[in-house]
Amino acid sequence: MSKELTNTERDAIRRVIIAQIEAFQSDDGIQAFLYAAPSIRQQFKSVGNFMRMVRGSYPAVYRPRSVLFGELTQMQGFPAQAVFLMAQNGDLVKAIYLMQQQPSKDWRIAGCFLMPIEDI
Repeated sequence: MSKELTNTERDAIRRVIIAQIEAFQSDDGIQAFLYAAPSIRQQFKSVGNFMRMVRGSYPAVYRPRSVLFGELTQMQGFPAQAVFLMAQNGDLVKAIYLMQQQPSKDWRIAGCFLMPIEDI
């Protein structure tokens, strides 16, 4: 288990997630892609591929009606931030953002998993 995160680190993680959601909402694919960890950027290879995947598979992340932060835990050795999202159609989902601190000390999103609220 990794060290306990400071409040400053927790705030930085939330800011990165909010900034990526805001980038999606304004269709700023380049900025949204920059908030992804290097491994995610390498996996998708281009902004276009990344944005197509998010639009197709993560509509609640791409265009949420509302966003509420839950607890920050550990998963697979990464800080895991729970975020509750309401999709445009009113569906509620829980997104788990796996966060990775870069050598620069900036946080990036290393993965995002969605689950229906009723499965929690």
